[in-house]
Amino acid sequence: MIEIAGVNVETGPIWLTLEVATVTTLVLLALGLPLAWGLAQWRSRFKPLIEAVVALPLVLPPTVLGFYLLIAMNPDGALTRTLGWFGFEGQLSFSFTGLVIGSVIYSLPFAVQPLVHAFEAIPRPLLDAAATMRAGRLDRFVTVVLPLSRRGLLTAATLSFAHTVGEFGVVLMVGGNIPGATRMVSIAIFDHVETLEYAQAHVLSGLMLGFAMLVLGLVYTLNRRFDRRLIAP
Repeated sequence: MIEIAGVNVETGPIWLTLEVATVTTLVLLALGLPLAWGLAQWRSRFKPLIEAVVALPLVLPPTVLGFYLLIAMNPDGALTRTLGWFGFEGQLSFSFTGLVIGSVIYSLPFAVQPLVHAFEAIPRPLLDAAATMRAGRLDRFVTVVLPLSRRGLLTAATLSFAHTVGEFGVVLMVGGNIPGATRMVSIAIFDHVETLEYAQAHVLSGLMLGFAMLVLGLVYTLNRRFDRRLIAP
């Protein structure tokens, strides 16, 4: 517990939310970079279908997504059995692992779409020039693609982190509301409102509002700096 503006606020949900958001962002970058690069380079009639699947969490109600994830994470669910083939043993639903999996799927478009736009904006002649200098695919990606896509990379990481912090429906369905285990900030706010503890809800909501403004301000500021560097001679 900490005291903020004379109100006692539990710190467990705050630290858990930051931990889940950090792990989720790292996983999304690891998965999103190759996926976004593939979508940016792929030319196929099936590409719109893959793009629709990636963007599905944007329009699908969180409770619907959480419901199907909960089914998949049951001990006999498809996701649990698949991970069992790789030696995973444990409970997915109502656990930290389940929160991360649900967050990764729900925030996937916020990581992939900025990266796809950044990759598509890279001039093709630059990649061709690097190829003529005998730079391999991985070399071109690391030395040419990533530096030119740092704006999209920053946006993807920031939006993924911020979106995970503000999740409610999916994490509630997948993780439940277990104090000290799966109770995140958004769920704690809901609980305070239900029990008419408006002072605690005000403090946590204010922290979330301040965090959102800080994140957006940081993104816009850094993006403007990137733009100035590109324009400057």
